[in-house]
Amino acid sequence: MPHYNRILITGAAGRLGSQLRAGLGPLARTIRLADREPLGPLAAHEEEVIFDLSDMEATMAATEGCDAIVHFGGAPTEREWQIVLDSSIRGSYHIYEGARKHGVKRIVYASSVHAIGFHEIGAQITVDAPVRPDCLYGVGKTFVESLSRLYWDKYGIETACLRIFSSFPEPVDRRMLWSYLSFADCVRLVTASLTAPFVGHSISFGTSDNAVKAVDNGGANHLGYRPQDSSEPFRARVEATMPALDPLSNAGRYLGGKFCEMAHPDDEPKS
Repeated sequence: MPHYNRILITGAAGRLGSQLRAGLGPLARTIRLADREPLGPLAAHEEEVIFDLSDMEATMAATEGCDAIVHFGGAPTEREWQIVLDSSIRGSYHIYEGARKHGVKRIVYASSVHAIGFHEIGAQITVDAPVRPDCLYGVGKTFVESLSRLYWDKYGIETACLRIFSSFPEPVDRRMLWSYLSFADCVRLVTASLTAPFVGHSISFGTSDNAVKAVDNGGANHLGYRPQDSSEPFRARVEATMPALDPLSNAGRYLGGKFCEMAHPDDEPKS
């Protein structure tokens, strides 16, 4: 029996949103897919809403009639400040206000390693470590983590903030040998966050069961996430073809990798 009547997925056309579109189908009678562009043919249990997260009225309307929200929309990586402000910060506020006004009681939010990117790899931080964003994209993530804390404490809306590391079809560099999150494990992590008996305000790191574990995810055990994949099948190829990172460089020293060395996006020349 489905856990929910209707789940809203924002960013449904994105790399991870498209995986969740298929993977979360058994959890709800209806999956409402949200993005800025049409999503193509819909399954019988799917419906779509097309809007920009910066549009408060449209965003709040999309939350009506939903029992849970999987919020994976917003800037997908480092972007100019105005984009982060409009899509990630304002857009997420619109999501939470929609949830408050329409009685949605659980949200799963795609936070990021870049919310804590300036912690050192060897520090073995826990989910309670202070935020240390490595870019404006990461700042947007920390804002929503704080916003979701407020909406739990004050309005009783549960949120699982998932600090996703590197979720791709397979690892493409040495860093991903410890930061890799398979698509299947991403679906498992979101499913656990939607079905756990109690979430409250939780933070979880999003990685697979890799041999090297750069963070301590023990504080999120109550979600029941059990990763089943690992980067090990890819290790030999990656180590044979990709150079090791300089451990004294910011990219090699910190959790955020190359994001710790990126220039301010508003200083980049415009084409």
